[in-house]
Amino acid sequence: MKTQVNIKIDEAVKRAAQRQAHKLGLSLSSVVNATLSQFARTGELTVSAASRMTPQLEALVAEARREYAAGTSAGPFDSAEGMIRDLDA
Repeated sequence: MKTQVNIKIDEAVKRAAQRQAHKLGLSLSSVVNATLSQFARTGELTVSAASRMTPQLEALVAEARREYAAGTSAGPFDSAEGMIRDLDA
C-alpha cells in the first residue's frame, strides 16, 4: 500500500532536485522513495553529489600512485604499438 507524505521544501531546491533526478531518468518521487527506503532499511543517510570509488578501484589507484612514485609505471608511449608491446612484455 502506498501512502502520501507532505513536506515543505524551498522551491529552488525542489527544482534543482527534479533536474538531478531527471538526469538519472527518475522522478523526484522515486528518488525520495528510494532514499527513505534505504534509510529505513539501514539507518544510514548518505548525501553526496560526488561518485564514490569502489574498494577495488581505490586499491588500483593506490597501486598506480605507488608505481608512479617509484618510477616503475609504464609510459608515456609514442604510439599505440609501443603500448601494446609493453602490455605483451
